[in-house]
Amino acid sequence: MSALLAVLVTAMCFFLLVMLLSIRSREDRVITERLSSLAEAPGETRQSRQGGGLKALILGLIESLATAIGKVQRGRRVELWMQQADWPIHGTEFEAILVLWGLFIGFITFLVTLKASMFFLGALAAILLGFALLGLRIRRRRKKFTNQLGDMLTMVANALRAGFSFMQAFELIAREMDAPMGREVRLVVNEVNLGNTLETALDNMQRRVASPDFELVVTAVLIQRQVGGDLAQILDTISETIEERIRMRREVMALTAQGRASAVVVACIPIALAAGLSILNPDYLKPLIETDMGHMFIIGAVVLEIIGMLIIRKIVDIKA
Repeated sequence: MSALLAVLVTAMCFFLLVMLLSIRSREDRVITERLSSLAEAPGETRQSRQGGGLKALILGLIESLATAIGKVQRGRRVELWMQQADWPIHGTEFEAILVLWGLFIGFITFLVTLKASMFFLGALAAILLGFALLGLRIRRRRKKFTNQLGDMLTMVANALRAGFSFMQAFELIAREMDAPMGREVRLVVNEVNLGNTLETALDNMQRRVASPDFELVVTAVLIQRQVGGDLAQILDTISETIEERIRMRREVMALTAQGRASAVVVACIPIALAAGLSILNPDYLKPLIETDMGHMFIIGAVVLEIIGMLIIRKIVDIKA
């Protein structure tokens, strides 16, 4: 029964995860809807939306729930997380997806176990998994952005020496560099073209990427625009500093690899031991699984495992 529960929950999580990541870009959807409303009759547009099948039904449910959540709270922090993760959905839509995801996984868990408490545990686990996926996405994107930052500064400095203006150099970066750097710089260029100031556009970019290294770049650019100076030389110096910090971070990661691996090994040993005992002697762990006292011990063991992993992670988390 436990194996069946694990398989079903994993399959449902994977399905909903794919659905989350396959949602179309909001910008493209808004443009398409506006063009469709101008090019088609209202009846035709409504029929096209109704003919989308299961996917259209799910998207409609998500949008309706997101609208209801938006009336209760604006979700500005979650909206910022969506921008940092570069997910083409609103914060309220992400919250709606988490709610539906949690309810669905909780319902499947309840059907398998026929226990009301497992419904809440399954729903909570699904929601926490969604936030964990969001955090992982943000960290990976921020790391990739930081790795591209040195090359971006070098290209901007060379463009300035070649006679380009700062905005022309940014337009070059937007065309030549891959995401996330190219996408973020393109957003800055678009904001400035729409009438926003460069200072505000750079501050918005810093909020989206949340990179301490890029904050140094923004500060240097804003100071140079106020007091003057050789911006190309300043960017070269910052680029060298950032490259040195990246190299130092990699050295720290190499030196703390054993500690991080120890956290994984310590967490996996009880699971592997329980699996081995279940295979060799299935009756040995029955008191732990079938009795209330055994359930309490399992919960306590899980809590202690999490505390141990957090302590090890805190020890090896060296800020470089």
